[in-house]
Amino acid sequence: MTGIERAAVVGTGLIGTSIALALREHGVEVFLTDPDTASLRLACDLGAGRPLDTEAPGRPADIAIVAAPPAVVPAVVRDAQHRGLAHVYTDAASVKDGVIAEAVRRGCDMSTFVPGHPMGGREKHGPSAARADLFLGRSWALCPTAKADPGAVATATALARMCGAEPVTLSAAAHDRAVALVSHAPHVTAAAVAARLLGGDDTALALAGQGVRDVTRVAGGDPALWVEILRNNPGPVAELLEEIADDLQGTADAMRGRAPDQVGAAAQERVRDLLDRGRRGHDRIPGKHGAQRTPAYTVVPVVIPDEPGALGRLFVAVGAAQVNIEDVRIDHSPGLPVGVAQLSVLPEAAAELSRTLAEGGWSVHA
Repeated sequence: MTGIERAAVVGTGLIGTSIALALREHGVEVFLTDPDTASLRLACDLGAGRPLDTEAPGRPADIAIVAAPPAVVPAVVRDAQHRGLAHVYTDAASVKDGVIAEAVRRGCDMSTFVPGHPMGGREKHGPSAARADLFLGRSWALCPTAKADPGAVATATALARMCGAEPVTLSAAAHDRAVALVSHAPHVTAAAVAARLLGGDDTALALAGQGVRDVTRVAGGDPALWVEILRNNPGPVAELLEEIADDLQGTADAMRGRAPDQVGAAAQERVRDLLDRGRRGHDRIPGKHGAQRTPAYTVVPVVIPDEPGALGRLFVAVGAAQVNIEDVRIDHSPGLPVGVAQLSVLPEAAAELSRTLAEGGWSVHA
């Protein structure tokens, strides 16, 4: 079974509600449930679906998605299977090895349970932060066990694609090592950097630019949720944090001249080595459509007024120039009624775009 016409979503937080909204855009009949009645009511008011508790599907849904913390996923899946809620079951927990082990221990039917993890999220949480396009262009990890029915895997794959994501099948252990590298350890590192800001005075914080905002953005996540995530993936995360700590300590020692072999030029080389490895690692992050990041884009900075419709007018002007924007970032100017739109375009298009925008009255700083 791959066609999804009816779905049940257990958990109406950011992820569950976003999945429901994406399915609703495809005309899927969605039933929602959550122990938090306020969260459930808001998700329903947003158009994500109807309450499962008051309007039972009548027949099993094609798929049930458990969007709950890792610790409770196995019990919720087992209960849903016992009730015959759906033909196929999946989850959205950000760790997989422990979830699968506990699901097996609890006697879950692993032929119909396909563990999953949509690689999309925000630093905000709750149904009010949900978006139907949250997973658009993102990877969606699927970690079926050897007992998984091929039809169940096909249905879980179809779910990911209906949400605009690209399914990636891998083992639970490989998944947990991967998310430690690209999500969990970076979150802890960002939190460590952001925690330093507590000691900054108002003058220092007034100088905060886009760099520190980029580095610390994910630190705004829910601490309770992240404690739960990290508790379920301790080994891989701890190993990476130790490696990061070694890099930072070595660099600090070099900068202070404490390392016996790091004096003068050698100390500078130690610092340069970390910065160079960081740049090369950054360039490995996939860009558009999964391709390796291309650092050759040219950035065209355009000053825009902080007023309704300004960004829309800018995009219209770019469209009139027949130039495709590869990426865009908005840098805000604290205390000033302007911002800077950083437009990333192909190098051969930059000069023509700058000229056209300038002729149209935009302040371009090429």
